[in-house]
Amino acid sequence: MNFFSELKRRNVYKVAVAYAVVAWLLIQAASILFPTFEAPPWVMKVLVVVILIGFPLALILSWAFEITPEGIKRESDVEPHKSITRRTGRKLVAVTVALLVIAVGLFVFQLVRPKFNTPVAVSTASISNKSIAVLPFENLSRDPDNAYFVDGTQDEILTRLAKISALKVISRTSTMRYASHPDNLRQIARELGVANILEGSVQRAEGAVRVNVQLIEAETDSHLWAETYDRDIKNIFSVESEIAQNVADALRARLLPEETTRVASVPTKSPEAYDLFLKAEYFANQFYSANAKDTLKTVERAATLYEAAFAADPTFAVAYARLAYLKARTYWYNTDPSPEGMEVARKAAERALELQPELAEAHLSMGYVHYWGSRNYDAALAEFDKARKTLPNSANVLTAIAFVHRRQGKMEQALDELQRSAALSPRDNVLPREVGATLVYMRRYAEANPAYDRALALLPDDFEAQVSRVMMLQTSGDFDAANRALAMIPVGIDPDGAVSFARWQLALAMRQPDTAMAALEHAPAWLINYWASSREPTTLLRAQALLQKGEVEAARAAFLEAQKALQGVLGNPRTQAEAHSYLALVYAGLGQKEVALEAGRRATDILPVSRDVIVGGSYLAQLAMVEAQVGEKQSALDHIEQLLAIPAGHALSKASLRADPVWDLLRGDPRFEKLCQEKSK
Repeated sequence: MNFFSELKRRNVYKVAVAYAVVAWLLIQAASILFPTFEAPPWVMKVLVVVILIGFPLALILSWAFEITPEGIKRESDVEPHKSITRRTGRKLVAVTVALLVIAVGLFVFQLVRPKFNTPVAVSTASISNKSIAVLPFENLSRDPDNAYFVDGTQDEILTRLAKISALKVISRTSTMRYASHPDNLRQIARELGVANILEGSVQRAEGAVRVNVQLIEAETDSHLWAETYDRDIKNIFSVESEIAQNVADALRARLLPEETTRVASVPTKSPEAYDLFLKAEYFANQFYSANAKDTLKTVERAATLYEAAFAADPTFAVAYARLAYLKARTYWYNTDPSPEGMEVARKAAERALELQPELAEAHLSMGYVHYWGSRNYDAALAEFDKARKTLPNSANVLTAIAFVHRRQGKMEQALDELQRSAALSPRDNVLPREVGATLVYMRRYAEANPAYDRALALLPDDFEAQVSRVMMLQTSGDFDAANRALAMIPVGIDPDGAVSFARWQLALAMRQPDTAMAALEHAPAWLINYWASSREPTTLLRAQALLQKGEVEAARAAFLEAQKALQGVLGNPRTQAEAHSYLALVYAGLGQKEVALEAGRRATDILPVSRDVIVGGSYLAQLAMVEAQVGEKQSALDHIEQLLAIPAGHALSKASLRADPVWDLLRGDPRFEKLCQEKSK
């Protein structure tokens, strides 16, 4: 018997094929699982090396040993008439075919899985050599309180680079997650999708400052350019401009004439005003990143510092613009929903534009004043478009445009803009979370889950993503998965009562009023509903749970408490529509049909779906609930049909129609049953 025939008899060929299939299967599985757990690149390399080393060992073992009914024996010890290599070979072929099917399945899954479930690292082949990330600068000052100045210097350099259209510049939100001088630059560059990294340090002492920077090509770890600047503190702007210009030169990025002017611009000639501005930015960023221990106090401190900055220099346009954005944001997110705060935002944005009509930050802030202040979308988009022309690398501008398009119901367009924004800020957990929310509005619930996975892979403590996923799973009808997702949120975590609200809502949908009541035991007086972007009095939630439980008198008392709380916020334009919408539920619970319908219709008149498909959709859904409860069946069904025809998947789905007890009074109606049974949107 020749050598090759013996290889065949001993199944060496089949072992080689089986080993190759198993190796491919392992690599496919690892390429899916390793990025999910953010395993460093060397882990995959080690796996590949181990697989390669194992291949010749497997062949040697298959030649030297045979599997017998008595166990594994040396091939030379098995008598020829007792050998079962042929039978073993058939089993090996069957196992190989099965493993090959699984491996091909994994390969196909990788090709078709949603974009936001892809590995964190970006292929180097697709990375532009004119792409850059500016890592946080190291504070070498003796006084640790100078951290605000160091952060401000890094941020200003990044902002100037973002004004250069020939460059791809990663946002501060993504780079702030890294250390100042990390060892794994190549890995970080791949995670951020850039070819180059700018590192730096700042040392401030009395009236002098030293800034040290180095530009590194990450893949080769080669220094493209480095410089140390020793300057008087009042000349810090010239340093920041020079650094941005030198980086562009080193990367051979050609600046347009107007970009050269913007990069060299000086926001203020007052060192005192600039120092106050940087302190304001430091506290404002704590608020924006949700790291503030006392949100309202942090916002007030930032606002006071901005005001002090332009008091020191009345021509400081950027300070006005940043105050406008801060005030508009606190108004929209209910941190300070007072009309006076919104008026401060408007006047500050107007002043910034008076001082510098082409200032991108001023146009961005004015856009948000239009959007958050009055939902004037056309005016907002016009301002955002002006900002984009002078800030071509700003993820913030793209995100702003996406958010407006969502309110208009242009979900596909918003989804595309959010994904392009993510390319400029790949480590920002908010972007995949918002992609998930957008998919929910579109009722693409299965696709939303990987987006929430991505957000939580970037920031495991993203409780808004966790709560949003719970509510998405409930709306999609998967109560078991929603309960599992709730169980993953640590006990004691309840930002603004959002977790309590999610627990209450799920329990009530599952017809478990006692569990719903228990969810409210330690809740604050008002709970936030992320989907409706509103706050609901806990007394109203308690009343609804008591009503489902059959305790009518206790429910009535709770409804009356909720009525009093909601009437107290009717006078505020920011909360007027949501107050009417929740009062409609209160009056329906009290059996006051006409008042309930009037309040529900008032809410949808103030904010119809044509003005805001997201929040307006929530109000319309609540009106339909009230109509169903008080016996206005046909009107309720009309509104249900309307909701199913628009991207309001957060407010209503086919699954929620089938399961939620709020629709029990419509069950049996042929039109309602048809709506429930149609193919889910």
